[in-house]
Amino acid sequence: MFPKRMLISMFAVLFLSVAALIAQTPADAAHRYTAAHQPELIQRFSDFLAIPNVAADPAGLKRNADLLVNELKKRGAEARLLSIPGAPSVVYGRIDVPGAKHTIVFYAHYDGQPVTPSEWTVTPPFTPVLRDVEGSQRIYARSAGDDKAAIFAQLIALDALRGAGIPLRANIRFVWEGEEEAGSPHLEEILTANRDLVHGDVFLVCDGPVDQSGKQTVVFGARGDAHLEVTLYGPHHGLHSGHYGNWAPNPAMMLAQLLAGMKDESGHVLIPHFYDGIAPLSSLEKQALARAPVNDRMLMDAFWLGHVDGSGAHLLDLINQPSLNVNGISSGQTGPHAANVIPPTATADLDLRLVVGIDWQQQQQRVVDYIQSRGYFVVDSEPSREILLAHPKVARIVRDPASYNAVRTPMDLPIAQEVIHAVEAARGDVVLLPTMGGSVPLGAMERAAQTRTITVPIANYDDNQHAANENLRLQNLWDGVETMASLLQME
Repeated sequence: MFPKRMLISMFAVLFLSVAALIAQTPADAAHRYTAAHQPELIQRFSDFLAIPNVAADPAGLKRNADLLVNELKKRGAEARLLSIPGAPSVVYGRIDVPGAKHTIVFYAHYDGQPVTPSEWTVTPPFTPVLRDVEGSQRIYARSAGDDKAAIFAQLIALDALRGAGIPLRANIRFVWEGEEEAGSPHLEEILTANRDLVHGDVFLVCDGPVDQSGKQTVVFGARGDAHLEVTLYGPHHGLHSGHYGNWAPNPAMMLAQLLAGMKDESGHVLIPHFYDGIAPLSSLEKQALARAPVNDRMLMDAFWLGHVDGSGAHLLDLINQPSLNVNGISSGQTGPHAANVIPPTATADLDLRLVVGIDWQQQQQRVVDYIQSRGYFVVDSEPSREILLAHPKVARIVRDPASYNAVRTPMDLPIAQEVIHAVEAARGDVVLLPTMGGSVPLGAMERAAQTRTITVPIANYDDNQHAANENLRLQNLWDGVETMASLLQME
């Protein structure tokens, strides 16, 4: 028999241990879990990143999707692929909770941007490697930050909650897309065909970077996106620049002049009506922007920028306006392949970012109208000899149909406040933004699933998203697991 005093002490220790478990928050549970399993988790994340996930490799995309279905099933979820012919599948997972009043849908994407292996200087794109950067470990690989990190964080958050005995309180759905980086041309069709499966009270869109200050961000909208490819024409074939310079028109120079007329030196777009129709921010949204960190000077230093566009406006204000960007220009050759010729064509890819109130098709048309106003005869296919001879200036314009409008969820909705409180419980003070600079097909989700969307990103801002040497700061992954655990436990 134990002495009475020892029994009291034992019961006290047991009581305190049980009380500690009961008081443990989802974020606490996630923190303890990741701290205890870091080497294993890094290896598993590396194995996930090592599977190619670009559109040019459908077999690689299928491997990713099949792996994720199995990972969900291991965790007790009902899981399957939602598919239509000619498109990568959406990975779907379902966890029902008896008596739950609400359904929360977690969206992310498992596909990544195309890769040019020769541009990767740290590691090949699908050979993950750890590097120490200014005292912080990062993992380098395609999709490390965009967007496999979010998927992995959600899976590990489920493990952490289960390990701590913390039950889910809402029905949970997972919707992980396989062609977001291609513009999500089939997402709405897939979701609409499975509306009963994917409907929820809110879609939590786990994509993009946190604030550049490092603080966790909750974002209530994203800019829309539309593209145009513009090709101008000179001679039928390259001509000797000495024999025909000053006489044969150079399409590269013509394109440079055309593009230069689209913006002034401060970056303000000069295309008529380009800013017409912008839906104003609410007073709550303006207050959120006023409270957000101002990171402009730090970013100028980080990006080696001696000046910025915007006539003195802050970055966060500017991403709430539509923009026009030249993604790339091609004409002739440069470097060791340069030749003294007048090239036959010049092409530019234009990226139009949209805000609420501006329709993507109308914005494309405004650019086309401007090009026509500069004296160009516009065609949508390769012009014939007869067309080129009949018109002094010809522009072939290809409009990308995989485009979509901006979406913004009001910050004062009850579900919005619940998401804010859940993220604050994990990360403390958070940055609230009405609009993210990047684009996500939020409208497709809202229409198809009849829901609202709120974005909760976890990646570091300097993750080289869409570029070579993409990376993820590992602390962002561990923080992301805590954030996802808190969101998964919402009621």
